[in-house]
Amino acid sequence: MRGGLILALMMIASLATGTAQTVVPLWNGPAPQSHGTKPDDIPTLTVYLPEKTAKPVPAMIIFPGGGYGMLASIHEGSNEAEWFQQKKGMAAFMLTYRLPINGYRHPVPLMDAQRAVRVVRAHATEWNIDPAKVGVMGFSAGGHLASTLETHFNAGNPHSPDPVDRLNCRPDDVVLVYPVISMKDGITHAGSKEVLLGPNPDPALVANLSNDTQVTPETPPTVLVHAEDDPIVPIENSRLMYAALQKAGVPSVLQEYPHGGHGFGFGCHPDNSPPGWLDHAYDWLKARGFVL
Repeated sequence: MRGGLILALMMIASLATGTAQTVVPLWNGPAPQSHGTKPDDIPTLTVYLPEKTAKPVPAMIIFPGGGYGMLASIHEGSNEAEWFQQKKGMAAFMLTYRLPINGYRHPVPLMDAQRAVRVVRAHATEWNIDPAKVGVMGFSAGGHLASTLETHFNAGNPHSPDPVDRLNCRPDDVVLVYPVISMKDGITHAGSKEVLLGPNPDPALVANLSNDTQVTPETPPTVLVHAEDDPIVPIENSRLMYAALQKAGVPSVLQEYPHGGHGFGFGCHPDNSPPGWLDHAYDWLKARGFVL
């Protein structure tokens, strides 16, 4: 039954994404804290590999947004993955993480994000990826997940019977696009906060997942992209994160745009995104040597 479900997921993803080669479940068997075997219970990576080159390539794992209630998996997922794969010769992956709306509140989405980085590194040789160049890109609530990952990573469990779990889950570079950063009232996106943490979260958890307060010098280099006229997630989220990164001495840049609103992603029709935002983010990664 499970094998048939995964095959069905692979077929659906292939039809939806076109250039994706396969869909890989994050765990061989039930995922930790899983409630069942329905598609909503199985976190996966959709794989986009470029033509094989002599040298390993960098990889980008994309976390779609959707307020922790759904996944905007086209304009904040597969479109960007195809762009990295086809235009830049990178490996790209779209993470389908388990959602709090389906009963998977924190820390389950973070567990899926951490595992995604480990899975990509575990397959580095097979997929011709440089394991020291595995980045993540998150949008909106997916940006909160990405910023949680970059401030709550670990080196892996050397004693785990699962070799994947022995690997480091720290991303090497991070791109945050109109991200939810803070869980504090008046700054956060209230809907994302309530779905992720529940209606009356522990203040300590609110503080711990206000990720601008969790930045250290070990936080990965980060690009932030945000429009000043965003009516959903205030730009103050990105400004707080950028200030924290700068204070900690972490290489970082904030691309502020006067117009664009929220949810512009990449490849929307009509397209109200700030012109060239993805190219500019890529150029910053290139200047750092993350991509060639």
